[in-house]
Amino acid sequence: MSHSEIRLEEVYPVSVQLLGSFPRLSDPMALPEFLGNNSDLYADHPYLPDLASIEQARYRIEQLPSSSIIPTDSRIINPALELVQVRWKNLVDTLVDYTKNSPEKGEDFILVFRKPGSDSVQISSASGHDLLALKIINESIESSQAAEEGGVNIGIIDDILYSAVSRGLLIAPQSRITRSADFPRGEITDPAWFSSPTFTLQWHITQVCDLHCRHCYDRSDRKTMTLEQGIHVLDDLYDFCQKHHVFTQVTFTGGNPLLYPHFIELYKETADRGFMTAILGNPMPRHQIEEMLAIQKPEFYQVSLEGLQEHNDYIRGQGHFKRIFSFLDLLKELDIYSMVMLTLTRLNMGEVLDLAQLLRERVDLFTFNRLAMVGEGAALASAPTKSYPAFLEKYMEAAQNNPCMSLKDNFFNLHRYKQGLPYVGGCAGFGCGAAFNFVSLLPDGEVHACRKLPSHIGNIYQRSLNEIYHDKPAEEYRAGSSACEKCAIRPVCGGCLAVNYGFGNDIFHDLDPYCWLK
Repeated sequence: MSHSEIRLEEVYPVSVQLLGSFPRLSDPMALPEFLGNNSDLYADHPYLPDLASIEQARYRIEQLPSSSIIPTDSRIINPALELVQVRWKNLVDTLVDYTKNSPEKGEDFILVFRKPGSDSVQISSASGHDLLALKIINESIESSQAAEEGGVNIGIIDDILYSAVSRGLLIAPQSRITRSADFPRGEITDPAWFSSPTFTLQWHITQVCDLHCRHCYDRSDRKTMTLEQGIHVLDDLYDFCQKHHVFTQVTFTGGNPLLYPHFIELYKETADRGFMTAILGNPMPRHQIEEMLAIQKPEFYQVSLEGLQEHNDYIRGQGHFKRIFSFLDLLKELDIYSMVMLTLTRLNMGEVLDLAQLLRERVDLFTFNRLAMVGEGAALASAPTKSYPAFLEKYMEAAQNNPCMSLKDNFFNLHRYKQGLPYVGGCAGFGCGAAFNFVSLLPDGEVHACRKLPSHIGNIYQRSLNEIYHDKPAEEYRAGSSACEKCAIRPVCGGCLAVNYGFGNDIFHDLDPYCWLK
């Protein structure tokens, strides 16, 4: 469309209303400049040149074709974004309703942009963080340099950049935590099931524990991690997640992670790098939880129960049941998202639904894992395989009326497949996520694909996480069992390698014994 065919009211609907009569211009895009040189035409609205500049930017963005640009190596500024510097404040409100808003004199920067995949143009006043994010990308400043110059930790800078990406000001590369091209797809075509935006390090920072549970899968002695080694791990993890363009969660566990002598220092170093944090642990005194909260609120705090009081205390020790319930009250008081995990066995299978009902108003999320007959857990009896499908059906039915009940086991998706229901994420959000969107790290540096079975894939004190992740052992665990290759729902299932291992099976070729989708 030529300039002569563009009508002023199409480009400047609010400015034209405020101006009343307006001149005929051979080039409508010259209106802001024209107004700047003819202030006598709009004495009652001295902000009109700036308002017209914003409307013109909106018109230009509207005319841009839909963009499918996805950067490959680093963040870029959204091509469908303009930054307009103005001399008046509250102009965005004026565009919304010029009859009720009066702009005030003062410098401002206005963002005019269209998010990728959207047809609507957004207009907002830029915050200081918005401007910093644009400056960092425009001038190719490293996060570490920006943090040093600003006197802040690198996590703050990365959070600013992540926020700008989520709002659509910046466009980030796609996650490189992606299933391989030859990973079985089955009947699932949605690409969201094959790429994870987050990566979790389940970090067993200590073997020390204040409990001795009857199903513990590792009571071995391991060399204690020094604080210096822990900081090295965090730096390596930061590099890994930057290379793979993912958000990072560090889930502290053990043993009991809060018994690690340098826990608070390590927790602060983790938060300073912008990582999300979570806890898999035991009840601890209020002052220790508050000390952690003063640094960063965890995404969740998970504790364990193994059934109703008598059975739970048989597994975890006398008084544990009551301590858990008191601790859940503390977490609620401190506004920490609480989770309860149960290890499903033959003996507690009949108590799960009753326990879920007790927890209904006490916990944010309740779920279970099947027993992996590994370590001391080998002395316990697994839930019966034949009755397991019926148990899952009863659990799903109860969960419809109990908001705390979560569907974690991958085999819930077998039922959902048969019933034509949407899939749930399963164990790790992508079926079995072993060595895919999470790994487990032990105090002595050993990296495992999954903590619930011996699945050693490297040592982070000897090689980088990037090298370990892309090496053959990790790739084998990511592939899972060849018995699942032709399954219709492989991407959201894969069974459980640890359970399969506990039954003495070949985890890379045999089927999880609980699977009934032959």
